[in-house]
Amino acid sequence: MTKAHPGSPYFVDVAERLGRSYLRYSFTKGTAQEVGFLLDLLKLPSGSRLLDVGCGPGRHVVPLAQAGLAVTGIDVSRRFLELAAEDARAAGVRPSLFEVDARQMPFDDEFDAVISLCQGGFGLMGGDDSLVLKRMMEALEPGGVLVMTAFSALFEARHPRPEANFDADSGVVHEVSPIKDEEGREEPMDLWTSVYTPRELRLLAIGVGLIPDHIWSVEPGAYARNKPDLEHPELVLVAHKPSA
Repeated sequence: MTKAHPGSPYFVDVAERLGRSYLRYSFTKGTAQEVGFLLDLLKLPSGSRLLDVGCGPGRHVVPLAQAGLAVTGIDVSRRFLELAAEDARAAGVRPSLFEVDARQMPFDDEFDAVISLCQGGFGLMGGDDSLVLKRMMEALEPGGVLVMTAFSALFEARHPRPEANFDADSGVVHEVSPIKDEEGREEPMDLWTSVYTPRELRLLAIGVGLIPDHIWSVEPGAYARNKPDLEHPELVLVAHKPSA
């Protein structure tokens, strides 16, 4: 039986259980390509300030900092942030890392760019996704750019999965997935993810005061400027905050 979204950052428990084993998943293996795509898209000068919302164990934070950006990462999982800090030290970079709920970020007009990838901050909070997007908009300096991914409702409807229940009314997918900890012990855990159409993402962006620039269909490790379609599992929204 499908459970309702708990309305809280449920992923904390998932992240604490996963720890570094999160990086065993195939969708985390394309980090270098994703970072290269971001750097080419954003074209930020060295020292520019970038915020990664839902940074997880820092797989984008660290290489972006190595590229010369002043990176701040936030996440609700203390364990993930510990791993991010450990990898940053090993790489010789010093991003700023904060344990905070994306709905409560204390940033205003501070960043040249804000990213939220792989459903790190957006897409996990059910009815509060628009609040997360609003906070990201507020964190941007006027003229700053947001790059965010979301799961595609078009893909989910086209490619139903037996282990997942897609509630077309709420736009939320619920599944019970086996999660392995760092020692390989497995436990089933409930996961909820919101899915979106390109039109919905544009309307959400406009609703919080952003100007949508592009929406592309992508998959992890293969970010590209693909026209929205039914065959890619994720969408990338590129938007900017109006200049003062």
